[in-house]
Amino acid sequence: MKVLYFAWVRERLGRQEEELTPPPEVRTVGDLLDWLRSLDEAHARALAEENVLRVAVDQAHADLDTPIHQAREVAFFPPVTGG
Repeated sequence: MKVLYFAWVRERLGRQEEELTPPPEVRTVGDLLDWLRSLDEAHARALAEENVLRVAVDQAHADLDTPIHQAREVAFFPPVTGG
């Protein structure tokens, strides 16, 4: 699956996207976050603020319980404001 990072998440991680194959036990967005944080210190730091992260699965807003089994793309980004 393609994992995309935006704004300060991208800056902290040092990359915009990556192609990953999570293990079978990673079934939800929350599981994916936990697994990504376990990869290395950069992922742990970039994804530490779970309470302010927003997520989209295949370009639809999602929450931590959203399944990712068939997902082609998961994106992590901070809250967006406009005006």
